[in-house]
Amino acid sequence: MAKGINIGDEVAITATVRRRVTDDRVSVSIPSYGQPHSIIDMTSNLQKGQHIELIGNVTHLLDGKRVTVNLGIPITVDASVVRLVNAYKAPTRKKPLVDRGGAT
Repeated sequence: MAKGINIGDEVAITATVRRRVTDDRVSVSIPSYGQPHSIIDMTSNLQKGQHIELIGNVTHLLDGKRVTVNLGIPITVDASVVRLVNAYKAPTRKKPLVDRGGAT
């Protein structure tokens, strides 16, 4: 299980190319997803069986075992198949949030 994954983190999922659907689309198999998924690929050098990394942001955590990742559409997979790329860091304020106007 991927520990330390939180909402907003950027994660990668390693998918396997199934086949080329059209000149610009490739069908991929995502582990623990159970459905085919197609992505846009303009390079046209991907071949069947080749691995590709899909990168997206975590949008939902389900009981620590499943993670929903936004890859253009939300995809829910096991937490063990995702790899942390960048942890989310909340924006910091340069000025304190204080009302100095004195208006009532």
